[in-house]
Amino acid sequence: MRSSGRNNRDSSRGDHRGAGGSTPRPKAGGKRDDKQRAGRPRPEERRYDVGGSGGSGGSSDRKDERGGAKGGAPKSGAPKSGGSRGAAARGGAKGGPRTGAKSGPGAKGGPKGGPQRGRGQAPARPREYDAQVEERNRARHNKPQVKTPKTFGDQEGERLQKVLARAGMGSRRACEELIDQARVEVNGQVVLEQGVRVDPEKDEIKVDGLTVATQSYLFFALNKPAGVVSTMEDPDGRQCLGDYVTNRETRLFHVGRLDTETEGIILLTNHGELAHRLTHPRYGVKKTYLAAIQGPLPRDLGKQLKDGIQLEDGYARADHFRVVENTGKNYLVEVTLHEGRKHIVRRMLSEAGFPVERLVRTSFGPIPLGDQKSGWLRRMTNTEVGMLMREVEL
Repeated sequence: MRSSGRNNRDSSRGDHRGAGGSTPRPKAGGKRDDKQRAGRPRPEERRYDVGGSGGSGGSSDRKDERGGAKGGAPKSGAPKSGGSRGAAARGGAKGGPRTGAKSGPGAKGGPKGGPQRGRGQAPARPREYDAQVEERNRARHNKPQVKTPKTFGDQEGERLQKVLARAGMGSRRACEELIDQARVEVNGQVVLEQGVRVDPEKDEIKVDGLTVATQSYLFFALNKPAGVVSTMEDPDGRQCLGDYVTNRETRLFHVGRLDTETEGIILLTNHGELAHRLTHPRYGVKKTYLAAIQGPLPRDLGKQLKDGIQLEDGYARADHFRVVENTGKNYLVEVTLHEGRKHIVRRMLSEAGFPVERLVRTSFGPIPLGDQKSGWLRRMTNTEVGMLMREVEL
């Protein structure tokens, strides 16, 4: 009984294999099914031929697709080795062209005459449309600017009180009071109204008759120590004036010179015209020196210096002379002159018979040295700058 049952099952299994087809149905979890899955590419890695030449998967797919058109039912059963019918049907959705029966202009599901577009891709735009978009953007940004009245925009120039405040004449409120007191002039005309606009680079502005340095000019006064060379750079590496202004953004230059061993005030600026006039003999800007000499001094020494001392390069005359201090044989004398020749004070006193032991310049024109310490650099006030400009007719 047991053997007959086994034979019946074997015969029925053989009949099923013969009726179902040549390819057996894969079992779930079987080794053959695992091998087919391992050899089958993933959906995103599959490639489909457009022309239908060569590949076995493509030919089997086309046969399956044409099965319905020829009247025969498509075969059902095991999956093909080159690719399944479902994968071929989904070819258009994955970005590849369709390989079905209808691939001409009348095919459904895609644009006429071209491959079907993928789901995640943006629609392609023609170049003509991109050119039109670019032209519209350019036309929108290249519109001519509308000129509004000056009352709605920035007017020309700056307000006078703002320029005065920036020049160091005080706060804006204090500068407005200067205007109310009729102490401010612009191009020779007294300003009596508030809010007048000026051009600091072109207009001449004066307060109490003194020119206001409204431009981007710098004016400094340095008490030069002994041993400092009166140059901005020294190729021998000696200490020079440039060592005191190395942190300045604007290049400065010195007005005139002082001997290396002479101390005292020396001016630094970037105003070329002012520096030129201050050193030109035509304007005769006076400089005052204190000299330490040994006496006794004759009473007519001052008269000799004022009358003129014969030097190698011509006569040199002092504008003023006086004795400041006398302690025994030590004399401290003050000499004022408007010449600027090299070693002029030392040579004059030495020619008169009194060599100079120490020399200090105490004033340059209307700018005094005061109590400024040796080696200190200070910025000149606007009043001092105005006095210098008036001295040289600026």
